[in-house]
This record gives sequence, structure tokens and C-alpha cells, in this order.
Amino acid sequence: MADRWKPDVIVIGAGSAGSAAAGLLARDPNCNVLIVEAGGKDWNPLLRVPLMTGVLLRGRYANWFYHTDPEPNLNQRRLFWPRGKVLGGSSAINGMVWTRGVAEDYDGWAQHGLPEWGWDKVLPAYRAIERCSHLDPTSHGRDGPQPISRLAALHPLSRAFLDAGQQAGHALSPDFNGPDAEGVGQYDFTISGGRRVSAWRAFVHPMLDRPNVRVVTGAHVTRLIIEGGRAVGVELAQGKERMRYDAGSEIVLSSGTVNSPQILMVSGIGPAEHLQERGIPVVADLPGVGQNLQDHLLIRVEHFCREPITMFNLLRMDRAAVALAKALATGTGPAARFPLEVGAFLRSDPTRDMTDLQAHFLPALSTAALRLPFSNTNAVSGHGYLSNIYQLRPESRGEIALRSADPFDSPHIRPNYLSAPRDMDVLRQGVKLLREIFAQPAFAPFRGEEKAPGAHIRTDTEIDAWIRQSADTVFHPVGSCRMGNDPMAVVDQHLKVRGIEGLRITDASVMPLMTGSNTHAPSVMIGARAAGFIMQSDVSSILAKGPVDAVA
Repeated sequence: MADRWKPDVIVIGAGSAGSAAAGLLARDPNCNVLIVEAGGKDWNPLLRVPLMTGVLLRGRYANWFYHTDPEPNLNQRRLFWPRGKVLGGSSAINGMVWTRGVAEDYDGWAQHGLPEWGWDKVLPAYRAIERCSHLDPTSHGRDGPQPISRLAALHPLSRAFLDAGQQAGHALSPDFNGPDAEGVGQYDFTISGGRRVSAWRAFVHPMLDRPNVRVVTGAHVTRLIIEGGRAVGVELAQGKERMRYDAGSEIVLSSGTVNSPQILMVSGIGPAEHLQERGIPVVADLPGVGQNLQDHLLIRVEHFCREPITMFNLLRMDRAAVALAKALATGTGPAARFPLEVGAFLRSDPTRDMTDLQAHFLPALSTAALRLPFSNTNAVSGHGYLSNIYQLRPESRGEIALRSADPFDSPHIRPNYLSAPRDMDVLRQGVKLLREIFAQPAFAPFRGEEKAPGAHIRTDTEIDAWIRQSADTVFHPVGSCRMGNDPMAVVDQHLKVRGIEGLRITDASVMPLMTGSNTHAPSVMIGARAAGFIMQSDVSSILAKGPVDAVA
């Protein structure tokens, strides 16, 4: 007998937002959900080992491996932009940090004509999706699908960073997602039992036995099918095979800040002139597609360490092998944790209304050290530590643009970093704040020579030149299909694509402005709320229908 199963909703992309949306939609047994992922299955056990982040972010496995165009304000450098290409998307390869941003971020969205996205609307969604037992239950959830944890024992250098931050005059924050986020403090992670819990693992994996859920992997979207102004289906390439799936109700595009605008444009949805130049018939003239691109640009202040206590100890292959085996077998040991244990939310200027800088501390000489235990390269030598820092809400704007009409051709990525003069001012002040923290007595037993920027770089002009030569992305692109109600908006506040029926976008690309945080948690929240819009219900009500493991 022919298979009569047909999807009601097709979710394109199984990353942070797509997994949350699909997992919640699948709780309705009357809603058939088809999940389409360009990458493969997350079968590799190394995807579950927290310390493997350093390998996954820098390798081609499970990674789109994008690069920007030459950046005019970064000495024409092309920055590496890793994006997850596997079930779980970037949540399967990221640093697992869970930060939501502050109330002012979302109230700012509401003040820009998006009342559905004020803090009073998004906080209940965050509480519904979180499973967090160690923080205040009035602002954190206890029973949601996504486990949130915090490391119990800190590395001595991480403890020194917290002490030094307080010695420099910064408060100790008990919760970076609470009302007192400003200052130095510990990060929370999407780790449970010493293992990464991607959005796929949290939201969709428990649902896979349900008859209303199906998954297609290794499937590259070649175009959305639009008929009579409505998105009715999707064309896919799976190896040499070409296929089409039609959606009975809606298509949810959740392919991320790079791929979502690309898929729209190759389907004829985007700036008309840009599409015509590439020979693509215009289905809907949406000039905002690909515009409003924003990203966090970081710098790293690095010191050599006088004591042999850093992660450099893991670079010996025998120790690395033991740590990896222990993490795989028991979920314990140094590879079962992610070393960005602590950091800070700071103000570049005390007169600013809220924090505008975020830092992560690492008890290693360079983030490159994270991959060395599992590779044949030995690019980092010696003990050291660093902190990165980046501007939370940059003013610079860039774009995603098509190279050609070929859906397999990587798009142009043009972040246009530091095009707004104030962005350089904030980053420069970040360098000074980190130097001040590292100069405190708490680091005296450990503090060796400053490796970067280096003692010879002191003046503002010298710091600016160093920033242009060394700044890098922290992998938080957003905004290329932004929400709004003006002519440049791509989606409305319910995430519906303007001018096209039956099509929503749910990923970081819809953010009109960056949140003051890492972007994984906001993306998951956006995906969960998309499911709520489709089901005409709030997230907590969807999740209250019963535990997923109670369903056969």
C-alpha cells in the first residue's frame, strides 16, 4: 500500500529554533511534521562531548564552513563563519552558553512596533522551555525540555577572574539571566550529565517514535514552491535524487541568518533588482531580505601563565585520549565540561543605561588550544589564559547577497564590521577593561607577560590598529530577515513572511536588533514561540499537555 502520510507543517532546518518549533508542533498528534535538514544525523558520539566544541567549530565536519567577503575595516581579512550542518544545527557545535539578554532588549523590540516580543511575552516562553534547578524559579523554569546547568567547581584561574573583577570594582552577578546580570559571574550551559544537549536532543529526539514526525537529512533545499502567492511546498536535492514535498498548512523556514535569506532569494523572494541581476524571476519584491545583518565582533586579551595549571596540560596526546574516553564513557572529567566557566557583562561607559560589553574567560592561552588535543597540530605552546570581549549591540550593519541563482553556491557574507565609528570606541574600551581586571592582585600569582595585544600596544591608535588586524567573530549573526511593519521588514511579529501566505521564518535572522547575549537561547525561544503562533497557544500550555516520554 502506498504511504499516505503527508506533512501539515514542513520545518526547514533542525537547528536551535527549528528544533524547538518542530518539537513543540509534534506534540499535537493531529499535526504531521516533516523536518528537513541539509546536514546529517547526530549519530557521532563526539557531538555530545562538551570540549569537542573547539574541534567542531573549526573543522568541516557538521559545518557549513562559511567565510565572509574581505572586510574593509578589518584590513581586508576574510573571517571564518562556522554554522552547524547536522541535526541540532549550530546548537550541536556551539559553546553551549545559555544567556537570554535583558528585559530592555525585548522591550526595545516591542517599542519598535512588535508588542508580541516585549519582555512580558518572552519571559514566560523562556521559563516554559528551561529545565533549571539551581536558579531562582521566579525567572527560570524547572520542567522544560532544555536542561540548563552550571559547573560546581571552578578552575583556579576562573576563580581568579571572578576575584579580580570584583577587585576592579565590578559586582559579582549571581545570575547572568537574572535582574542583576551586570558584573562578573558564572555562565550556565546546555549540558546535562557531562554531555551536550543540543536543541535537537532536547526538543525533537524524544518525539521521534511518534507517527506524526518524520525527518529527511542530507537534503539541500533548492527552492520554495510558491503558487498563487502561497508557499505550498519545497524542492530538495538529496544526493543525486530530486524530490518535492508539499505542506498541507505551513512551511517554517529555520535555516539561519545565512541560509534563510539565501533560500528566499533563490526562490524569487527578495530585492527585485538583485534577483533580476542573477536571472531569478521575482515572486515577491522584499527589499529587506538579506539586509540588516549584525554580528558580535570580539577581541582577546591574552597572558602567559606563570603556573602550569592551564588547559595546556591536555595537549599531551595520552592525557587527551584519556579525557575523551572518560567523557564518552561516564560524562565526567575535563572533556565533559566547557571551560568558558566565567565571564562578565560590563559597561563601556558608566553613564550608559545598560551593559554593552560581554566577556568570556578561558584558562588557556588561546581558543585554538581547544582543538589541539584532538588534532596533529601544535600551534599553541605554553601555559596561558585569556578573556575575549565584544560589543553587545553593534551599530554596524551588513548583508547577505547571492553570488548566483545556484542554490548550492555559497552566498556573499558582508558583515561590514566597524563601519559605525562607535563600534570601535566600545571595543577599544573593552581592551582597557580587560587589562584592568588582569592587573588586579588576584592574578598576581599567575600573571606572566601579556601576549596580546602586547605591552608595546598602549595608545588608542595602536589599539585600534591591533583590533583591525586581530578582531574575529564570536559566531552570533542575526537580523537578515528582520521582523517589523515597515517596507524593509521581511516578517511580521507573528513571523509570517510579508506578501506570501503559508510561510514563516523562525531563527536568529528575524531579530530586528541583537540581544545583549549569546544568541542560542533567544533562537530557541523564537522557535518555541513560532510553534505557539501556529498552534494558537502559548508555549507553557503546549508543554503542559504531558511529558513526551509518556506517548508511545
